[in-house]
Amino acid sequence: MKNKELIENYYKDVFINGNVDKIPHYVAENYIQHNPQVEDGQAGFIKFFKGFIKTKPKLDIINISCEADMVYVFYKCSLPDGTVNKVCDIYRVEGNKIVEHWDVIESHVEKVKSVNKNSLF
Repeated sequence: MKNKELIENYYKDVFINGNVDKIPHYVAENYIQHNPQVEDGQAGFIKFFKGFIKTKPKLDIINISCEADMVYVFYKCSLPDGTVNKVCDIYRVEGNKIVEHWDVIESHVEKVKSVNKNSLF
């Protein structure tokens, strides 16, 4: 499976459909996490994700790009309380598994007043 396709399927199965049981299919046991709020390892991500999915996020994927073993996902994450986050997840893939993750998150963009006429997304 190609790296971009792997991540597309991961988002569909896990983030959009909320299928926690599919995480081991995508995420390596020795997963390296660079988000300081999430523990390393597959089990650490599962623990985090079980809490995250309870917030009932709605993801609108804007773009998925791939360069060799790196895959980038840019998306809008809307929560039922009206909070909107602008997110870019960055993954390193090895052997058809996600082995490393970074993210860049701009929180509460629903409150942003732009000085230009360009959309945040």
